[in-house]
Amino acid sequence: MPNWSKIYESKKPYRAEMVKDILKQNGIEAIVLNKKDTAYDIFGQLEVHVNADEVIKALKIIEDDIRFEEV
Repeated sequence: MPNWSKIYESKKPYRAEMVKDILKQNGIEAIVLNKKDTAYDIFGQLEVHVNADEVIKALKIIEDDIRFEEV
């Protein structure tokens, strides 16, 4: 993945998937990398990556369009 950049990370899988889906709805190809430890689920993150050329556009969408409410 030499041309991909991390733009978001979360410990909660549903958040990473929501970010990926919203980016795809806006025409940005995104992938989720699971960096969680397989033995201990409390360690590690899920990361959302996009093509390096679309980082600024993706970050703007995340900032303007995505809000997660704490429960």
